[in-house]
Amino acid sequence: MLVLLGFAMIAVFMVLIMTKKLTPVLALIIVPTVFGLFAGAGLGIGDMVMDSMKSMTSTAALLMFAIIYFGLMIDVGLFDPLVKFILRKLGNDPAKVVLGTAILAAAVSLDGDGSTTFILTTAAMLPVYLRLKMSPVVLTCVAGLANGTMNILPWGGPTARAATALHLDVNDVFVPMVPSLIVGLIVVLVFAWLLGLQERNRLRTTAPEIWGDVADPADAFDGGTGRGGSVAGGSGSASGFGAGRFGFGRNGSTSTSGKPVTGGGSGVAVLEDPATLVDDHDTAMADTALDPNRTTLRPKLFWFNLGLTVAVMVVLVANIVPLPFVFMVGSAIALLVNFPKVKDQGAQLIAHAPSIVAVVSMVMAAAVLTGVLNGTGMVKAMSEWLVQIIPAEMGPFMAVITGLLSIPMTFFMSNDAFYFGVLPVLSETAAHYGVDAVDMARASITGQPFHLQSPLVPAILLLVSLAKVDLGDHHKKVLWRTAVISVVMLAVGVVTGAIGIG
Repeated sequence: MLVLLGFAMIAVFMVLIMTKKLTPVLALIIVPTVFGLFAGAGLGIGDMVMDSMKSMTSTAALLMFAIIYFGLMIDVGLFDPLVKFILRKLGNDPAKVVLGTAILAAAVSLDGDGSTTFILTTAAMLPVYLRLKMSPVVLTCVAGLANGTMNILPWGGPTARAATALHLDVNDVFVPMVPSLIVGLIVVLVFAWLLGLQERNRLRTTAPEIWGDVADPADAFDGGTGRGGSVAGGSGSASGFGAGRFGFGRNGSTSTSGKPVTGGGSGVAVLEDPATLVDDHDTAMADTALDPNRTTLRPKLFWFNLGLTVAVMVVLVANIVPLPFVFMVGSAIALLVNFPKVKDQGAQLIAHAPSIVAVVSMVMAAAVLTGVLNGTGMVKAMSEWLVQIIPAEMGPFMAVITGLLSIPMTFFMSNDAFYFGVLPVLSETAAHYGVDAVDMARASITGQPFHLQSPLVPAILLLVSLAKVDLGDHHKKVLWRTAVISVVMLAVGVVTGAIGIG
């Protein structure tokens, strides 16, 4: 009964948020409560939830003050030069922007902390996406793919948990999986490029005022001559060379020098030169997070804010002080220096309140789901049932089976629950068929790309909240892609011999 209730609860939860029948916060509260009562929790369900919530308070504090800190840094203009640099290097091409997002997220993921990766990636890239009218869901998808794949690094957590649970050396688990990691990252880049190409085509249809009448999307980013016709001029102007190059008006309208676009060449409208777009502040950055006229800009404090941010990141990576306290102190200093007036400090806190409420409420609500899963014994019953249903003839393939099971199981339960509760049972069973514990450990970490998209992972809640993306929309785009990456990494591990068969 507990097994059925557990899987049914998870299925109902996923259906409700992906079909947008309920918001994730409501689904995280209502669905587990109903199923917990059916499981016989009774009045004890309150204690289950509160016990689970105690372990999440520090996470909620971390996310709350991280949002405040990086929101402040965006407001005061710390990331403006970085985004301008990215625009110059990547230009207007959505495919290049999305690919750049994947590379940036993968690079930042080297620190092993998902929250840091998503904060920095979103802070740097979201204004670019909004500037080019690209979908923020693509940003969260690509960032999630890159960070999930990199999560098997030894210092990321899962690999160390697997090694500890099975009493293995962490290097013995990770090093043979390097080929799987490399191939996984290649698949991430391929997905990123394809998503970028989709954005190219979508913007041709949904934002013709920006992209013009383009015969071949690729040509729009490589040059060409304008199609005969005209483009209405706006209040702004775009300077530079060539015909038919578009700028962005303050209200989203296009503008040229005010002259018709003519030419009898290839029939391709040419996009604005990236450098011109970046330098034309009044038209390029208006109505985005990089609006050059926003009153919160503090250009004279740029070097102070940069130094403060570097100091925060160093302390964060060194892990010498609890992370929530790091961002608490950092936010307090940033507010005090950039906004010395009490009224302005209050205004800044209020300005970021929607994002704070969204992510903190979701973290607290997730405590209901984890509390019911653990308190009612659903997690234990589900894992024991999965072990029992594996046919004896499949025994030699236990490592492969474990890799496949890690995809859904790490999504529906915490890494601690899977690696310390389920993996030892699976490994003990596999030993009877000649499958080594190290093979089981390596296979178990291949589900991490999928795991990182779970609503039980605070970092992913932070990502969708910062990007103002619905969790259901994120899941629709990211889940099948992460499943493919996990399976590919598992297959590469088998082919290279890192994951053996008994």
